[in-house]
Amino acid sequence: MREVAFIKQNKEKWLEVERVINGKVKKNPDELSSLYINLINDLSFAQTYYPKSKVTVFLNNLSSRIFQKIYKTRRLEQNRLVSLFKTEIPLLVYQYRRFLLYSFLFFTLFTVIGFMSAYYDKEFVKVFFGDEYVNKTLENIKNNNAVGVYQEGSNWGSAISIIFNNLMVGAKLYLYGIFGGLGTLYVLLQNSIMLGAFQYFFHEHGALKDSLKGIWLHGVFEIFAMAIEGMAGLILGASILFPKSFSRLNSVKIGFQDSFKIFLSTVPFTIMAGMIEGFVTRYALSMPISVNLLIIFGTLAIIIFYYLVYPFILAKNFNEIKSQF
Repeated sequence: MREVAFIKQNKEKWLEVERVINGKVKKNPDELSSLYINLINDLSFAQTYYPKSKVTVFLNNLSSRIFQKIYKTRRLEQNRLVSLFKTEIPLLVYQYRRFLLYSFLFFTLFTVIGFMSAYYDKEFVKVFFGDEYVNKTLENIKNNNAVGVYQEGSNWGSAISIIFNNLMVGAKLYLYGIFGGLGTLYVLLQNSIMLGAFQYFFHEHGALKDSLKGIWLHGVFEIFAMAIEGMAGLILGASILFPKSFSRLNSVKIGFQDSFKIFLSTVPFTIMAGMIEGFVTRYALSMPISVNLLIIFGTLAIIIFYYLVYPFILAKNFNEIKSQF
């Protein structure tokens, strides 16, 4: 069968599936399963006879989305917020995992640039932090209190201010993705260079160990959240630049919906990072090293599991369920 005839023959059925996915048409679970089975048959046919065609890409995306619709329908009795964080977001992270890789690669590159810039230009740190902040930090280092800056202000006051600031940075990382992803990269560049320069600054003045004990107490959640927010921004940008088989408007709708959920997942981690920075980091140098390491590696284990391990476990289980249809 010619591809044009194949499309003409099944076009209405695929449009019906799209209407179901978009909520314009309601179907019960059995009807959804029937739609899914028919769609999988069409996808298998397309993969066999038109493997490099846009229709194959379209059907593959459509089948994944209708399957998620089936799964959501089967678990309506669950709490919506729980299912969002437990199932939907990890599956989206898996689906867009290459964007997570891109975000981490850019983050690493920009951090190295910041580190090397501070290495070759001793005044570079002052460009980001200003003379007052740098001089105050130098004074703290001389007093063997490299994390002294985190001890200023009240616990709650510091925490709320930090949380608000970090949420604003995260929102910029995500929303600036609307400029084709370039805005996201610019914000990521600013913050990554700042991190790299800051770490070299402490290394240069012999306080790197103390700074690591302080910064990374809250930094694991905070920095990793930035990378995920960068991922969300890049997804949003890609949906605008590369609509694939969708119209640009539908591509942006899907991209915004998916990327916003991923961005939303970072909010609890950003809030926790602010709470740790406001209440715990100030005691970084006085607490037992075992407690310090427990917090750092504990938060690292949580973030790695949720974004790097759990999505693959969930996707594997979903593929096994798919094979049963």
